[in-house]
Amino acid sequence: MPLKKTSAQMVADARAKIEEIDSEAAIAMLKDPDVQFVDLRDPRERDRSGFIPGAFHCPRGMLEFWVDPDSPYFKEVFAQDKKFVFHCASGWRSAISVATLQEMGFDAAHLRDGFGGWEKAGGPVEKKGDR
Repeated sequence: MPLKKTSAQMVADARAKIEEIDSEAAIAMLKDPDVQFVDLRDPRERDRSGFIPGAFHCPRGMLEFWVDPDSPYFKEVFAQDKKFVFHCASGWRSAISVATLQEMGFDAAHLRDGFGGWEKAGGPVEKKGDR
């Protein structure tokens, strides 16, 4: 049975209605105390590739629950008055995630080219155990 909408179409639809930040602009935002990067990748991806320094890790499967203050899983980081910039590996999961958050009334942006674009643009990367 053919799909009604492909994952690529879902990403394209999401990107048409959300704020996308390119890697260079995101790197410039890294030290801004009013910006919180949020990493949606699987823990194994973070362990293998590293992560953006200071990024809060929120596995994609918990996002809606961790952001919702009425959820028993709510995380206080999402109550902060900051600009939230979500990312995944390539920008697909984060685009769909941010579109979903917008539907919930949570203002956020995403890193257009994901962690891969961040690395290619020379963004700093921290590895597990670096501290």
